[in-house]
Amino acid sequence: MKPSQVGLGVGQEVLAENVRDIVRTARKHDVFVWMDMEDPETVDPTVRTFEAVVSEYPRVGLCVQANLARTGDDLAELVDYPGKLRLVKGAYTPPEGGGYRDRDRVDEAYREHLEFLFREYDGTVAVGTHDRALIEAAIDHHETHGTDFEIQMLMGVREDLQFELAEDYDVYQYAPFGRKWLAYFSRRVAERRENLAFALRAVAGG
Repeated sequence: MKPSQVGLGVGQEVLAENVRDIVRTARKHDVFVWMDMEDPETVDPTVRTFEAVVSEYPRVGLCVQANLARTGDDLAELVDYPGKLRLVKGAYTPPEGGGYRDRDRVDEAYREHLEFLFREYDGTVAVGTHDRALIEAAIDHHETHGTDFEIQMLMGVREDLQFELAEDYDVYQYAPFGRKWLAYFSRRVAERRENLAFALRAVAGG
């Protein structure tokens, strides 16, 4: 779920109430719930809401973005909670001074956060990237620390790699749906131009 779709625009209390309702229903049906992360202004209420509900129902996951300068501090707090933490590079432009826009610096931050999570987290680390080098780093950390992990990739992007990895590891496809799928896809392309090349090759069958 995206917090902006379930009440964040109205207020923190409305968001928390609606998310609790969703989580209660999920508990009845033994369903896992993912909380997405949106633009930087939404991070605080999203993190607070996750912390409140995951203590009641551990089958909840939260997305965190490597391109935000605050993420290291957030993770130091979040590793004390159960659930799953999905690490992505970040599709939203960070505010001036509040994050990293240089791709190499974002990759460096991703590696740092990945190492921290595999070392310190007792929950499951969800590795959200199509970057093979980072996926291989995650596998190395898993072999070192034994931390549970899964790989999450977009439907239609590097599916050859997805099938290859799925032979040995848990791989999940992130499948956007609804009328606003194009806006979602556009953000993924803006995040990494390679994603467009991967998708085009998939469409062409290459």
